[in-house]
Amino acid sequence: MTTNAVRVTRAEYCVIACAEAWRDNGEVLASPMGLIPSVGARLARRTFSPDLLLTDGEAMLVGPDGEPEGWLPYRHHLTMVTGGRRHVMMGASQIDRFGNQNISCIGAWDRPARQLLGVRGAPVNTLNNPVSYWVPKHSTRVFVPKVDMICGVGYDSAAAAGPSATRFHRIPRVVSDLGVFDFATPDHAMRLVSLHPGVTLEEVRGATGFELAGCEEAAYTREPTTEELRLIREVLDPDGLREREVAR
Repeated sequence: MTTNAVRVTRAEYCVIACAEAWRDNGEVLASPMGLIPSVGARLARRTFSPDLLLTDGEAMLVGPDGEPEGWLPYRHHLTMVTGGRRHVMMGASQIDRFGNQNISCIGAWDRPARQLLGVRGAPVNTLNNPVSYWVPKHSTRVFVPKVDMICGVGYDSAAAAGPSATRFHRIPRVVSDLGVFDFATPDHAMRLVSLHPGVTLEEVRGATGFELAGCEEAAYTREPTTEELRLIREVLDPDGLREREVAR
């Protein structure tokens, strides 16, 4: 049953798109960063990905409501990270055509115009387990031809580094407030998969600093079911905080 008679907000389409990133993942550890990815991961666990593992970020495995389900000491966490058994959804201050991500600085590394978070765990994440990205405000400042500094490793950079870098490297999808993207092209260039309802192709092209593949074949992000919408609004985010994360 779909929600044709109910107005679905842009933030709720973003939640659905993030949840879909973990579809068919099996028993892997979901590591969402940000409110909408977190609601998406919990929604996936409650519906179509029941084997998904969630953590409190410290030492416990938790259910979709945060109730303890098991113990996850750090050494076991690291084993999952280095063996491709975790799927992270990170943010990106910049991301380019081949999925290189920057969260460290804007401008030259030795004299940046703006200092950001720093590289942190992005290289290890991207080389050891699948990493998707969430961008709440799609613009040419974020979707750039070439990132100022590589933190998360993209497909071209991983290929240049060789087999040790490509063994577990995979970027399943990028979700923004405008649409959903992947790298399922012959050269692993970013492809438009779907537009969120209400978004035009011209809007996405104008907010992206490079040419996107797949624009003519792109669909629309799917509608949430009635039950998914109920879970989002009444159980997973009853205070509506998701609407604050998507500016449009």
